[in-house]
Amino acid sequence: MKAYRASILYFSAQADSSLAHPQAVLETDGLLVVGPNAQGRQVVQAVGAYAALAPRFLNVPTEHFPGRIIAPGFVDLHIHYPQIDVIGSPAEGLLPWLDNYTFPQETRFAKPDHSAAAAEFFIAELLRNGVTTALTFASSHPESVNALFERAQHHQLRLITGKVLMDQHCPDGVRDDTEQSLIDTEALIARWHGVDRLGYAITPRFVPSCSAAQLRGAGELAAKYPDVWIQSHVAENFDEIAWVRQLYPQARSYLSVYEQFGLLRPRAIYAHCIHFDDEDRALMRTTGAAAAVSPTSNLFLGSGFFDYAGADRVGFGYGLASDVGGGTSFSPFHTMLAAYYVGREGQTKPDLSLSPQHLWWQHTGGAALALDLNGVVGNLLPGCEADFVVLNPQATPLLARRTAQAASLDELLFAMIVLGDDRLVEKTVISQAA
Repeated sequence: MKAYRASILYFSAQADSSLAHPQAVLETDGLLVVGPNAQGRQVVQAVGAYAALAPRFLNVPTEHFPGRIIAPGFVDLHIHYPQIDVIGSPAEGLLPWLDNYTFPQETRFAKPDHSAAAAEFFIAELLRNGVTTALTFASSHPESVNALFERAQHHQLRLITGKVLMDQHCPDGVRDDTEQSLIDTEALIARWHGVDRLGYAITPRFVPSCSAAQLRGAGELAAKYPDVWIQSHVAENFDEIAWVRQLYPQARSYLSVYEQFGLLRPRAIYAHCIHFDDEDRALMRTTGAAAAVSPTSNLFLGSGFFDYAGADRVGFGYGLASDVGGGTSFSPFHTMLAAYYVGREGQTKPDLSLSPQHLWWQHTGGAALALDLNGVVGNLLPGCEADFVVLNPQATPLLARRTAQAASLDELLFAMIVLGDDRLVEKTVISQAA
């Protein structure tokens, strides 16, 4: 066992709905005690005030972080590891950006050496920014999946990824064969899903890139392996939506195409979900699918604004995502700030904007809940895996000046959201196995 003394930030209770965002708690002089569970994985054994807990753990080695805040590791619901070299590339919108930058880069991931080097860089960036769980797109090449899983396993990172399915309307070098893509997907599930902290996600890129046969096969695999994840994109861009309408003129909506092929269920995460109506929102709710909200990407590509009020009114789950490389930063602080901007768009009453605690929950416990990992990651209550970050609220002069004057927990959290970046993350700790 080991203990950590610092200010401790956590959420007061686990939630049974992604619409619930429990109250954040800050123990200004707190103690976090971690130790092995029955499987030998380091999990939280106790959390609370130092004065109350210290007498119970007198013989446990304690590391002290004065002036620092220990908080749950961040959960990124949607990110593309093959896109680390296209971040910040100018484009008129989503589809030209894919054609001109993304697809040419992704062809390189057929080479194992390139995939391995990119995977190592990618994971280092996640950890440097305090991200300890990620749902990640690979490329259409099995080599890219194997490389990322291998590096994640080495770092003991909780990571979910999958081979992208795309057998039409895309260039040579990234286009796969329908039958072989499904064979490869099942082989990768058998090799990696449930190994250590790794999980597999069936990954159709988006409806236009997948034939009906490929989508049908993906749905059959999803039914055969109900504990794997599904990830894709939906309703991000008006041109994309019009394209889907041409391909499936009888479908009620873009989202309903995925339902047609059995790809909406719990553990299905759909990026963007911007241009929805209430029937789409109800479909997300009834199937148990959740949205990955990607505000920096949506702002950068001019795609639109996620409708938080609509999601809450109808009631479906969501969490925050960086969406690198359409997204502009690995930093959860940049993502939370962009979500704040998006949440205010069109609002006329200040009390309708997203609270700092809600923003933080979306990128930790709320995202974990969307992944069906509630109580596993995203919080620091007893039983949660011991993934956490050590934050230094004095990391920059302006941050130090502003946080020193914070009169409430909300002010402190908001100051870090607005002024924070990777410099705020002093240390990232990953739950270790014996």
